[in-house]
Amino acid sequence: MAAEKNQTSGDQNSDVLPQEGTEDEQNKVVLTLEILQTIKDAQQTHGLRHGDYQRYRGYCARRLRRLRKGLHFTCGNRHKFQRKPITEELLSEQRFLLMPLMEAERAWSYAMQLKQEANTEHRKQFHMVSRMKKAAGHAATLARLCDSDKVDARTKLEAQAYSAWMQGSLEFEVQLWEAALNHFNEAKTIYEKLSSALPEDARMVYDLRVEDIKPSIRYCAYNIGDQSAMEDLLQMRVKSGAQGMLGDKLDELVAQTREKQAATISEVTWQGRTVSVKQEQVRLFLLSYQESSTDLQAAPDTNSKLEVYEKLLMDCKDAMQVLRGELREDPSARAAQAEGKTSQLAHLLTYLTYIRNTITIQRNLLMADTVKASLSPGAAVDGRRAAKPQDLVRLYDIILQNVEELRQLPGIQDDATMAQNLEAQSDACKAYRSFYIAKSYAVSQKWKEAVALYDQALVQGKTALGLYASLPDSADRIAELEGLVAEVHANKSSSHASCILDSPTSPDEQDLTLNDTGANMVTFPPNFQPIPCKPLFFDLALNHVEFPSLQDRLAEQKKGGGIANMVKGWFWGGGNK
Repeated sequence: MAAEKNQTSGDQNSDVLPQEGTEDEQNKVVLTLEILQTIKDAQQTHGLRHGDYQRYRGYCARRLRRLRKGLHFTCGNRHKFQRKPITEELLSEQRFLLMPLMEAERAWSYAMQLKQEANTEHRKQFHMVSRMKKAAGHAATLARLCDSDKVDARTKLEAQAYSAWMQGSLEFEVQLWEAALNHFNEAKTIYEKLSSALPEDARMVYDLRVEDIKPSIRYCAYNIGDQSAMEDLLQMRVKSGAQGMLGDKLDELVAQTREKQAATISEVTWQGRTVSVKQEQVRLFLLSYQESSTDLQAAPDTNSKLEVYEKLLMDCKDAMQVLRGELREDPSARAAQAEGKTSQLAHLLTYLTYIRNTITIQRNLLMADTVKASLSPGAAVDGRRAAKPQDLVRLYDIILQNVEELRQLPGIQDDATMAQNLEAQSDACKAYRSFYIAKSYAVSQKWKEAVALYDQALVQGKTALGLYASLPDSADRIAELEGLVAEVHANKSSSHASCILDSPTSPDEQDLTLNDTGANMVTFPPNFQPIPCKPLFFDLALNHVEFPSLQDRLAEQKKGGGIANMVKGWFWGGGNK
């Protein structure tokens, strides 16, 4: 009995042990943490949307304190700090993985804050590097913890990519280009694989990180010795407007490249006169102006193009300020001015003034096109309100001022083609301004004023068309003005009709108004227009046709008689003869 009892007990134990093991497997913790999405959400919500790294650093510190308090994982007391390492055995929930992540983000944001301040205080550069080392260390700790079997595969890959990116950022700052290139490539590869393995709605955050890493990879390749990467970097700077650590380095690269190229610009020719360019600031601006067409073509949207124009205008302003300073101190320039002549510095300053006004006109025309796109109600651009005709009136007023400044520059009137081009631009701008003033009157239902201004716009538009007709390379401007003239005609007819319909008169008086010579809405009678004529056919063969003889039929009619023929003779005066 005892043996049987022991055997039964052994059987029961053998049944219980597998069941306990199964429960352990079923209760096994599998942790998941979407690292990149977590930090992106936190950054956008707490300051980095506006580049405020100090605010984001404070958020990371507060969240880290809440995590430690909630997990009862405080490090020491208020009098003494004693760090507690997070081990694999402690990984019972997701918050243990969030702690090293927040520590890495806190150190990284502090480093980026110091990087901004290092522009004026160079000693902070060393402090920034030490904080980047801290951030890379915490990211490596996160990657080590995520190697545990308690963490799923996606979190492991994300932690590995995050650690590689943070280490690459540190090496980028200390100019270890080859090591940084390897780590950036590792992070880029992992994020690309994660993006390809996930649903479409979850890919965006990884694709954006890949696009952020690409310029850093190309910059590292350029510093290693790949000269072909420089052109790619310049295009990336124009298209993406890189910010942060890479943006500053790309600006420095652009400046260094242009300094080398600017050394080749020693003179410029304008209005048939060649002058030397000795000022470095002026050379750099002229080089930027030459390359601006390429930058504008590479710009992906209107805002990027406007940034190119604004940068050019700022550089032009600095170059003109340098020239004005030298003009004040140059005795030869004052002597030439006293004799009624133009010195080389004065001629160069006039050329830069011409460029500045030309760039301003191009920028304002681009802004006018943007406003036109949002002119109609319900057509707001980028969430802004729909524009009004008055907005375009102000823009064309500014453009007219710039055109008039160009016409007043010395030597412009001596160039017949340029003078005619500026006169045509002036008339075209006046036509647009009159058109949009008329539209603003039409919105206020002031029909008589609108019709008068539409007539003025027609005259100015046709004058500009006549001037552009004799100028080379004016096909686009002519087509644009022809479209304006057609639109003015349509709006004028509409305003004229609205004026008649809104007039407070009786129906009989309205008929008189319609018949009045001053109320012609259309040209009547209409002008003759050529049309294809109806062809004429001539029967030329009739004279050569021999018809058959009908004498036999006539004889039969003569033989016929009787009462019918007699009656016929009485009424029609005929009979058989």
